[in-house]
Amino acid sequence: MSDAFIQFKKPSYPINKSLFDYLERFDRISKVAISYEDLLRFSGSINVYDKKDQDTLWARVFYSEHERTEIDLNLKKIYSLLHSDGNTDILKFLNVDAIDYCTFGNSKPFRVKVRNILNDNYVHFYIKKADASRIYGLELEHILSPDKINFLVYQDTLIEEHIIGIPGDVFMDTLLKNCIETEKAQIAKEFVKFNERCMIRLLGDMRAYNYVIVPIHDFDQVVYRIRPIDFDQQCYEGNFKVYRPQFFKENNPMVRLVKEKLQISSVEQYKNEERSALAKRILSAETRIKRILKIMGQDTIAPPEHVEQLKMDLYKYTNDLNFKNAKRMGNVLSAAFRFVTKNYKNANVFKSGF
Repeated sequence: MSDAFIQFKKPSYPINKSLFDYLERFDRISKVAISYEDLLRFSGSINVYDKKDQDTLWARVFYSEHERTEIDLNLKKIYSLLHSDGNTDILKFLNVDAIDYCTFGNSKPFRVKVRNILNDNYVHFYIKKADASRIYGLELEHILSPDKINFLVYQDTLIEEHIIGIPGDVFMDTLLKNCIETEKAQIAKEFVKFNERCMIRLLGDMRAYNYVIVPIHDFDQVVYRIRPIDFDQQCYEGNFKVYRPQFFKENNPMVRLVKEKLQISSVEQYKNEERSALAKRILSAETRIKRILKIMGQDTIAPPEHVEQLKMDLYKYTNDLNFKNAKRMGNVLSAAFRFVTKNYKNANVFKSGF
């Protein structure tokens, strides 16, 4: 089958009042008044290079003294909100080491490095223009994935915690070849599950640089997990393949690994395991899921032609009339969740793609 293809740059969608109310209900609203535009007032910048002297395409930005004092204080308060209870007592132990600006990609984020001066431990977080699609994606990731994620919204600004891991493209280029055979099989299994998870929750554009590989050291092995780090393409594209990482050419090394290391019966087993786990998470958070899906169902986060194409693709894929009757992307996702929770015990619900 042909590769997935994204034709146009995705626009940013505003946050409506219902979504703001939802975010406030679940403590996602920042009490600190800092906006993306505040950080755009930098007075100079230099390019940031990695350890191999390669340009990272990030620029370290600098501010005038009177701007920097206020910005630093607010960024330290943001750190406290993200990682504790907003307690200001810790601010005196924090230092903002760097603020970097990225000019590529949809969101053009700022990356902030905050260090604890007592022990030199540091964390990163990102500040971006808020986009409803990304917020829906982050919230669904928090509720439905094996991992939790922290983020805050202030007016039209999004503050998002850094997700630790090795970028997928870097891992495939440098580390995958050094993995032992059992580790490669485990990575193949994880990619099957990741592919299934993205497809069911309609998280698109999971090319290799939009997810990370997280190695976890167990007592007698290294276990690998895959986490998405870019949520712009939540329920936007009309092409169903965009929601299946296996169809991006950047993921070909992973697809080859699946074919080399897993039998078809194993692929079906792991897909069924992931469907079952996802269905159980949907049911266990049913009230919250229904609330966010209702808001999505009344929101516009994709052009009508994308909704039409995707719902018909999914109708042909599943023969479920709920897809055909969907009016907006939120309705399409609701139909997908209903389909999975109703049928997750059936191992043949979705056809194998590998």
